Amino acid sequence: MTHDEISMALQDAKRIHIMGVCGTAMGTFAGMLVERGIEVRGSDVACYPPMSDQLEALGIPVMLEYKASNLDWNPDFVVVGNVIRRTNPEAVAMRERELPHTSFPTAFSELLLKNSHPIVVTGTHGKTTTTSLTAWLMTYADHDPGMMVGGIPLNFGSSFRLGNGQYFVVEGDEYDTAYFDKVPKFVHYRPCTGVITNIEFDHADIYANVEAIEAEFLKFAGLLPQAGRLLYWNGCARAKRAAQNATCTIESYGLETGDWRATQISMNEDGTQFTLEHNNEQLGEFSSPLHGDYNLQNTVGALAAVISNGVAPKVAAQGLAEFKGVKKRQEIKGTVRGVTVIDDFAHHPTAVSCVVSAIQKRYPKGRLWCCFEVESNTSRRRIFQDAYPPAFTGAHCVLFCKPLAKADNLPEAERLSLTEVVNELQAHKIEAHVIPEVDDIVQWLTPRLEAGDVVLGISGRHFYGLHDKLLQSLSSNVPS
Repeated sequence: MTHDEISMALQDAKRIHIMGVCGTAMGTFAGMLVERGIEVRGSDVACYPPMSDQLEALGIPVMLEYKASNLDWNPDFVVVGNVIRRTNPEAVAMRERELPHTSFPTAFSELLLKNSHPIVVTGTHGKTTTTSLTAWLMTYADHDPGMMVGGIPLNFGSSFRLGNGQYFVVEGDEYDTAYFDKVPKFVHYRPCTGVITNIEFDHADIYANVEAIEAEFLKFAGLLPQAGRLLYWNGCARAKRAAQNATCTIESYGLETGDWRATQISMNEDGTQFTLEHNNEQLGEFSSPLHGDYNLQNTVGALAAVISNGVAPKVAAQGLAEFKGVKKRQEIKGTVRGVTVIDDFAHHPTAVSCVVSAIQKRYPKGRLWCCFEVESNTSRRRIFQDAYPPAFTGAHCVLFCKPLAKADNLPEAERLSLTEVVNELQAHKIEAHVIPEVDDIVQWLTPRLEAGDVVLGISGRHFYGLHDKLLQSLSSNVPS
């Protein structure tokens, strides 16, 4: 089918099937379709919180296990996630039945971005927080934007909103689109305002090196219209180089330096206070509930995006003070017996280092116990073998569960060696262990924790329920 034929079939569809529906972006899109009055069903191999909760609340049936029969409900259109391979039995059946289909980014763009002003946030780290804050600030300023983000902003309680305003705030991922469309998702998002938070090597399963990733961001910068605006973090040379490919207004943001910058910075247990400047003009005093230098970078990027699109600095400051953060981003799951349990999403060693540093600054008097699940396609690879140990600098103890098993036939020689990571941490006087099962991690941790301690559980998934299991264990095992 031609692009125009696919677009027409999509616009006319009343019943849409989503393959890979439990992925963050796919589940988010499913919710948007339901709000548009479309009947949605989906399939996947597994479904876990928070996306499983969101799909259930939306009443979207999920068929676990990919099978040709999942298409027997005769949908008008199929949206194919990037986890689906050409040989997937549903993909094969979809083609045999000649069902009209496309990728999620194409469908999203065709249905929701054509007549809007997309603010697209890209980069290796910080996309979800920056997108969430940008959407919240635009909402607070009564712009009623649409939003599509790879997380659950606590101000909204959902990873999406349709909105009725001009703007649509989008998290732009550099991962590929579909087996039949091997370009980054953000290529499809029609940016009018763009943000590049940083560029590092990631997604080692599809990119050979960081230069290949930078090349994709060059393409992103080139998508912006001359009347648009591109913002980039001035602490990243690759982001700066990519930005120069834009023909629109280009501005940097940063801490103490940049066209947009935070100055007079002060951090404490309540968050971060700073002055925001633009081209040497002070725009006001701001107070953020977020912690850590990297979150301040994200905040300045979001403020630059909204203020440059007409939000008054005073209104932005008021909205920032009411931002509640994002689930799985330094999310406090609970405090029991004086022990604070925190959930975070980081998997890249740079992100791990940033969150470990931020938690240390937030709880300077407590011992920090880090639990880490090796589960992403990049973290499972040896490419960051030497980068992980220093990422945990400052932790009292680091525990690893067994790496997530995937059917990708990754050779043993190319896999991250947790034994080597543990040995390196111990050589630097940081206690570290591999405890394969999460239930055993909980059992090992519980008697060792004391009031004032902080447990940081880091995983891109549910971590086998680690956080809730630990809180329950602490509640049940009260010292006599």
